[in-house]
Amino acid sequence: MEFKNRTYTIEFLLLGLSDDPELQSIVYGLFLFMYLVTFLGNLLIILTISSDSRLHTPMYFLFSNLSLADICISSSTVPKMLLNIQTRDQRISYTGCVTQACFVLIFAGLENCLLSAMAYDRYVAICHPLRYTVIMNSHFCSLLILLSLIISVVNALLLSLMVLQLTFCTDVEIPHFFCELAQIIKLACYDTFINEILIYIAAILFGGIPFFGIFLSYTEIFSSVLKIPSGQGRHKAFSTCGSHLSVVSLFYGTGLGVYISSAITESPRKIAVASVMYSTVTQMLNPFIYSLRNRDIKEALRKLTTRMASLL
Repeated sequence: MEFKNRTYTIEFLLLGLSDDPELQSIVYGLFLFMYLVTFLGNLLIILTISSDSRLHTPMYFLFSNLSLADICISSSTVPKMLLNIQTRDQRISYTGCVTQACFVLIFAGLENCLLSAMAYDRYVAICHPLRYTVIMNSHFCSLLILLSLIISVVNALLLSLMVLQLTFCTDVEIPHFFCELAQIIKLACYDTFINEILIYIAAILFGGIPFFGIFLSYTEIFSSVLKIPSGQGRHKAFSTCGSHLSVVSLFYGTGLGVYISSAITESPRKIAVASVMYSTVTQMLNPFIYSLRNRDIKEALRKLTTRMASLL
């Protein structure tokens, strides 16, 4: 019992991305800039969509929730990293580490499910345009958001409870800038093969199924678009999916890149650097992808900034 009590008072050390003191200030400035851009950019998208009645459609409703998830996942990791660099204190409590890992899983899972829901929205809009308003009504969209959140929370809680069953012998070092579940499990005192298998199963169930849904949706979309006789019509149909496809490619591409890099390199620090792409950079770029490629967003954003400037 005494050993288990020590498990709950243990402290982890987040080693971050570099040990070089000169690089620490550069990393601090870079991550502060990325976090501010992520927070303000996604917040601006949410305000833009909520302020323009023309954007009160299922597609933009889902996109505004994606922006909220982007803010939350960045806020779960970057502020703690900035605080550690500023105070030069790499410690994080056992409870704080598990909590951070849980929130990262929740919001990453939510983003995964939302991308799948947005793909289904595009599928209905292109393949069943006459029934779009009937299928994608506000009640159904709210259910999609709620279901995505429930799935993400259940997955995160199950994996976090698994971590709570582990025991750690002493203060341990995490070669990462946030508490990632896989890194925590590697630091347990005993063989964690079963735990790693459970992580892969959860990744297949809670990550693979939404991706498979996206794949099926776009298979049907491409099949329908290719049947459109007009070249202009095909271009218009594809353009409505362009932003979403870019976000999907960025999210899954960077995530896959991290797993590939972890398989071909033995350097945890390099894996941590690669993780910056899917945990920080993707969330920063999403608002720009949608605003630059979407005429309605740009017009609503222009009106919002004009209105805000007139108030000042």
